[in-house]
Amino acid sequence: MPREPFEYAVLRVAPRVERGELVNVGVVLFCRPRRYLGIRADLGERQVAALRAMAPDVDFDALRSHLASIHAIVQGESAAGPIAHLAAPERFRWVTSPSSTVIQPSEVHGVMTEDPEASLNELFEKLAR
Repeated sequence: MPREPFEYAVLRVAPRVERGELVNVGVVLFCRPRRYLGIRADLGERQVAALRAMAPDVDFDALRSHLASIHAIVQGESAAGPIAHLAAPERFRWVTSPSSTVIQPSEVHGVMTEDPEASLNELFEKLAR
């Protein structure tokens, strides 16, 4: 397959927004030519340990719930509300818009890929694991 442009952002947790400390927990990737929008996000042992060190009182249940909501929006699940009903480009822009909440996206980066899902998995392993 030919290489196609894609965009991605890293999803990061800021357990205390005012301190600006961040822990990478996922990646969201959009490839318009392939009509692909995907997300990989997880709180692994390393992320949990880092978050506990930064903020021992982190509510991991709420954090996991918030990540699940973002995942549902990216996947366009109807139960995720009106934003999940938007077209993929709008869902990607919504998820990657700047935010001052506990889960924050990085700036959006552009690259080329032959396989968006493989690129998503590679970026997740490299940037969030």
